[in-house]
Amino acid sequence: MASSVDREKLKHEFLELLKSDEEFRLAVAGLIGYSEVLRRLDRHEEELKKLREDFLAFVREQEKRWEENDKKWEESNRRWEENWRRWEENSKRWDENNRRWEENNKRWEENNRRWEEAFRRFEAIEKTLIEHTKILEEHTKILQEHTRILQEHSKRLGSLEKRVSRIELELGALAEAAFAKFIYDDLEKAVREHGEKIVYRKRSANINGVEVDLLIESDKNIYIIEIKARPKQKHIDKLVEKAEAIQKVFEKPVKPILAGVYIGNEVELYAKNKGIEIYRY
Repeated sequence: MASSVDREKLKHEFLELLKSDEEFRLAVAGLIGYSEVLRRLDRHEEELKKLREDFLAFVREQEKRWEENDKKWEESNRRWEENWRRWEENSKRWDENNRRWEENNKRWEENNRRWEEAFRRFEAIEKTLIEHTKILEEHTKILQEHTRILQEHSKRLGSLEKRVSRIELELGALAEAAFAKFIYDDLEKAVREHGEKIVYRKRSANINGVEVDLLIESDKNIYIIEIKARPKQKHIDKLVEKAEAIQKVFEKPVKPILAGVYIGNEVELYAKNKGIEIYRY
């Protein structure tokens, strides 16, 4: 019984040594002929371990490359999609440009047709213009002849105008002299009725550079008279200016008088508002 227990104990210790003591395990294996097999197995195990590590590293590297390739493929797909979108846009633009080219071609054809029509019209106008030019040249010759005749008549008319001007001046002088006589007679009567006495009179008087047709001085007033056949408002304004200038020379009051033949109602009213007395003949 004791021998059986010792045997079991020895077996147990033997197995424990095999597990824990590598040198013992190899010695036992050598004794039983397995030492070489175990060494090869250990070496193979190390090689397998290294191969597995290399394989895992290779797998990780491939996974990394696949991830990079996936990113590149995604980028490529995105670029392809962008390029495709651009191609579609360019196709639309090409279609639009083709449509515009067709419209422009139609417009060019229409413009060419209009230019041809306009050219035909220009040819007709040019032909008409040539005919009119010939007519104009004929009329120019006639006009030159008429101009020559008119110049001769103008010379004669100029000579006649000079004669008429001299006659007008002479008639004007005669008329002014006659009006001056009438005005003097009427004014003398009027001032006498007002108790005044005429002390001086002068036709075409010049007072400090201011000319008047007739100046009459009484013992109380100075009368300046302008004689116009058809007086206008500007003559009245001028007479007012003369009266103001002459008043600076004389101490006596200066009274302006306008004498004429054709004096309109508006002119007469304007003169009265300016303080000018009117003599109508």
